[in-house]
Amino acid sequence: MNRLDVTEKIISTKVSKGIKWSDVADKVGLSKEWVTAACLGQMTLDVKQAKIIGKIFGLTAEEQKWLQVVPYKGSLPTAVPTDPLIYRWYEIVNVYGTTIKELIHEEFGDGIMSAIDFSMDIVREADPKGDRVNVVLSGKFLPYNQY
Repeated sequence: MNRLDVTEKIISTKVSKGIKWSDVADKVGLSKEWVTAACLGQMTLDVKQAKIIGKIFGLTAEEQKWLQVVPYKGSLPTAVPTDPLIYRWYEIVNVYGTTIKELIHEEFGDGIMSAIDFSMDIVREADPKGDRVNVVLSGKFLPYNQY
C-alpha cells in the first residue's frame, strides 16, 4: 500500500457515494481547496484530520496513517498537461507568466509569491453571458535575501 492507493480509494468512494469536496471540507473545518488537495495526496493531514477523512471515506487505520505522511508534491503525470482544464492553466502561465512576474516585481521587488504561506478560493460567479470561474490566489511575498 502507498499514498497513491489511498488517493484512488478516496476518489472511488467519493464517486460511488456522491460526496462533495465542500462537504468534506466543512467536516474537517478547512477550505475546500486545501482539503481537496490533501485528499488528492498533495498536503499532509494531522491525526485528527486524518480520522475525519478516514470516517468519511471508510479508510483503515493504516490508510489514515498514509494521509499523515509528507507527500512528494506535484501530481501531473506529464510535463505538459494533457487534461484540457489543467492545460488551460498551463496556457495561462505560458501567456501571462511573464506579465505576472513583471507586475509582481514592479510592485514588490525581487522575490517570489509563496505557495506555502498561501490560500486559494474558487467560486462560481453568475454572469448572463455564462457563469464564470473566479479564482483568487493569495501568497505571501518572499524577497530574495542578499548574503
